[in-house]
Amino acid sequence: MKKADCIFCKIANGEIPSKTLHEDENFRVILDLSPATRGHALILPKEHYDNLYELPEDTAARVMKLAKKMAVVMTEKLQADGFNLVQNNGETAGQTVMHFHMHLIPRYEEDGQHIGWNPGEVTQEELEEIKKKITE
Repeated sequence: MKKADCIFCKIANGEIPSKTLHEDENFRVILDLSPATRGHALILPKEHYDNLYELPEDTAARVMKLAKKMAVVMTEKLQADGFNLVQNNGETAGQTVMHFHMHLIPRYEEDGQHIGWNPGEVTQEELEEIKKKITE
């Protein structure tokens, strides 16, 4: 299923031109137009899913295999020093286009990016409470 008003559906299916790095029957990998670093790319499924929660398990597995393949090639060809895979779900988590996508971000010494979070503190009791909520 494709969503008529989704820009990523249009890009993934070739209706809008992009700098495509890889394409197969399920995905298109494109260079990001607002890159965090040199070579920042996006994996876009050709079918529309708003987020990870809607993504079928087999598609999720194929995304991860493709992400690994692209990370290996991009790291070598761009001589990156590291690599981030980033996938956001919902506005609160930083998702700005409501079409599942994974960011492939090559990292370089001194690239000035700080992709991460501020570590918090938690007690053993809080960890146990959270564990029970998730596993029960």
